[in-house]
Amino acid sequence: MTGMTIAAELAEQVTRALADATDVATLRAVESGAFPAEAWAALDGLGLAAALVAEDHGGAGLGFQDAMPLIEALGRAGAPVPLAEAIAASALLAAAGITPPEGTLTFAAAGARVPCARHALHVALADGATVALYAAGALRIEPGTNIGREPRDTVAVTGAPVAQGTLPNAWGSEAALLLTALIRAAQIAGAMQAALALAVEHANTRKQFGRPIGRFQAIQQQLAVFAAESSAVSVAAAAAARAADQRGLANAAFEIGCAKITAGEAAARGAAIAHQVLAAMGITEEHALHHYTRRLWAWRDEGGSERFWSARIGQAAQQGGALWPFLTSRDEESAA
Repeated sequence: MTGMTIAAELAEQVTRALADATDVATLRAVESGAFPAEAWAALDGLGLAAALVAEDHGGAGLGFQDAMPLIEALGRAGAPVPLAEAIAASALLAAAGITPPEGTLTFAAAGARVPCARHALHVALADGATVALYAAGALRIEPGTNIGREPRDTVAVTGAPVAQGTLPNAWGSEAALLLTALIRAAQIAGAMQAALALAVEHANTRKQFGRPIGRFQAIQQQLAVFAAESSAVSVAAAAAARAADQRGLANAAFEIGCAKITAGEAAARGAAIAHQVLAAMGITEEHALHHYTRRLWAWRDEGGSERFWSARIGQAAQQGGALWPFLTSRDEESAA
């Protein structure tokens, strides 16, 4: 199969596996601290956590670009399980020469809050280029949440790591930050697709003045803007993933930062439009929309906000000399 065929098939597998775990009741339960064990078991049985791990280390040997549709599919489902984190953590561990463990797995930069640490059997912590794998029993976990009410826990190391390794130069000393930015950009793309679908459905069924509100030009224009923003995020995340495959994660920081800025700005516009279209209905506890838009707002900051990445990209562009040659040379490197 071609790379795109594999990517589409993986995304379809995720969608099927999460078909019964994407309803409002499940997302509400996750936000209350429950862990959807059945959904995790269905995904874990597919071996998707090892998608980015080389075949000679027991993984699928896929590239970042192949994994983007899979992670988008998680975003469309509201990311009820930490599969994106497990994929990134497994890749991080394998790059550092550590065999990824089975079961629930998550990661973070040392000192940062850890997604779903309370539910994980193992946690990978990256301190610069040093990666350490800890069993849950070697950590003291203080539960916390982001504004999407997803588990974001503070951990303190209380025991020795199961294993420890060093990342190669191609991954760099900011691998945890770059991985987080990349997967959050892809998840934002997926969550925007879900929010857009809800907004379009509402516009086609809600009637005012005797006709669906989707017939009004103002609503159509807003939804068209939303669709364009959603597509832009998918393209930006795919371009960043392609750069990571071709030049290594560390040398794709510019593209990853651009994707994260695009995702963050699009998330703000898309969430605003969705809530304008649905009005008060979108914030009722029984409706799915706010579960997605709260995640959009939370994921904007995780892995670096627009302000953070704009500053970094501006510095990189200044150091690169004239802007146009800097941009086109990077494109030529990606095409080579």
